Amino acid sequence: MDTCEQANEHIRAMMRWHFDPATGSRFWLERRDRLGFDPIKDVRSVDDLLKFPNLVDELRDVPVEHLIPRGIDAAEKPFAVYESGGTSGAPKRFVMFENWFDQYMEWENSHYTADGEGHALAVAPSGPHMLGEYSKRIANARGGIRFSIDLDPRWVKRLIAKGDTAGAAAYVDHLLEQAELVLRSQDIAFLITTPPLLARMAERPSTRALIEEKVRLVIWTGAHMDLDALDYLSSEIFPKAQFRGSYGSTSVLSGTVQRPDPEGAGDVVFDSYAPYVIYRVVDPATGRPVDFGEEGAVVMNYLTRYGLVPNSLERDLATRVPSPTGAGDSLRNIHPVAEMDGQKMIEGVY
Repeated sequence: MDTCEQANEHIRAMMRWHFDPATGSRFWLERRDRLGFDPIKDVRSVDDLLKFPNLVDELRDVPVEHLIPRGIDAAEKPFAVYESGGTSGAPKRFVMFENWFDQYMEWENSHYTADGEGHALAVAPSGPHMLGEYSKRIANARGGIRFSIDLDPRWVKRLIAKGDTAGAAAYVDHLLEQAELVLRSQDIAFLITTPPLLARMAERPSTRALIEEKVRLVIWTGAHMDLDALDYLSSEIFPKAQFRGSYGSTSVLSGTVQRPDPEGAGDVVFDSYAPYVIYRVVDPATGRPVDFGEEGAVVMNYLTRYGLVPNSLERDLATRVPSPTGAGDSLRNIHPVAEMDGQKMIEGVY
């Protein structure tokens, strides 16, 4: 069985799991009759996932107990509830299970076996976002300890929306002052942060010098970074450090792996953990996949025993790239949309 057929078989198994009254969640069982199709009979392949309506907006206020599949063993208790950024309205909530987090992190770390060991500094939100726990596991997998400077990205977005750019800048300075104290006194090998914050660190001479001296790997995530900025930061400002991006979403409770680029920062392509997490790049007007090499809207699918989030429209655009598994798409040149549902998007620092 090839990888595409394996993915299709996984999808069929997940439809049986999530829409069987004995194993499915209350959320999906209550919505089955209004889907307009039979997911068990009609969703047989990756392309069939596009049949689903985008129901993630309903996750803004649904009780999380309704999201837990009945078939999950009682010993597999939810580990945490994570929220979306709240950029386009009230946050959406997603239930994380320990087994899934372990499985996903094992897959991601298997692609980065040459990172070495050391402590990590995360200048990133701890909660209710997933990045805080992710950074802890990055450090643990590398034999180190995670140092954390907490960030409230929603507060920054609120300041920017009010036009209080001075307040937003003061808050970022507050974060950088704390980060510098850690960098100055501790042996930090890995820096985990967002592109906007990394750019501000590069502008601050004392912080930049400490990163140049100590950090071997910069993991950037949580916001987009264009290739010019990436090339400047990795080649001109921090040439001794390796750079690695991670693109993901709370809606699929995971991130991606960045393909190795022998030329450095010349090309950044992200691959998802298929068949459990499948991306599609679609024409926003039709919902159908665009041609390879064309730009479209990013749609994500989360398909595990622990949860189902199909056909979730993200607030990002990307160029469609063939996936190495043939299941879904990989992504290049990701960047946020300017508006969504008539609302201007504020990226801020996350």
